[in-house]
Amino acid sequence: MLLRLDDEQRQVALGECLGRALEGRGRVHLSGDLGAGKTTLSRGILRAYGYQGAVKSPTYTLIEPYELGPWRHLDKVRVHHFDLYRLGDPEELEFIGGRDLLADDVLCLIEWAERGEGWLPQPDVEIALAHANSGREARIVGHGARGAAVLERLNKELSTAGFAVDTQGTDDPSTDDQRTDGQGRAEGTSQGGAA
Repeated sequence: MLLRLDDEQRQVALGECLGRALEGRGRVHLSGDLGAGKTTLSRGILRAYGYQGAVKSPTYTLIEPYELGPWRHLDKVRVHHFDLYRLGDPEELEFIGGRDLLADDVLCLIEWAERGEGWLPQPDVEIALAHANSGREARIVGHGARGAAVLERLNKELSTAGFAVDTQGTDDPSTDDQRTDGQGRAEGTSQGGAA
């Protein structure tokens, strides 16, 4: 799935949709250059669970934990926001208790996940952010059954939020490569129609 996002507001809206689709669980790897919007997207994901505070990238602490109140069927949502930019060696994750921090009952948002390659387990969802003209481009890929289920829910969330998502031509949402304009509409379509 490929989305073009005109501004920060659309990045946060995408994050909120993704947060609802993740349902408070899973592993998300976020990649992109400095300033590409990884932390902005993380802020949107946290907003999906009611968090309204400031979200900063934990560049120096490596992890910022959030324990949020009840959400849908969950008594609480625990989010671990990682930033591995300053990680010298993936094995350092072992020393900070990384295995416990990546528990199945936690939502893990991992910026600069490529720095933990070889140690981190495969993500459920990978998001690559890139600068595109005055906005951003987000390429979203799901892995495994959980990732496919997240992308299926994400397609519904995006449609509800005004992102017209066209999965025509594929039964596998993880292989959807639909381009949308900056407002979330599929290129070559009107707000409510198909091309």
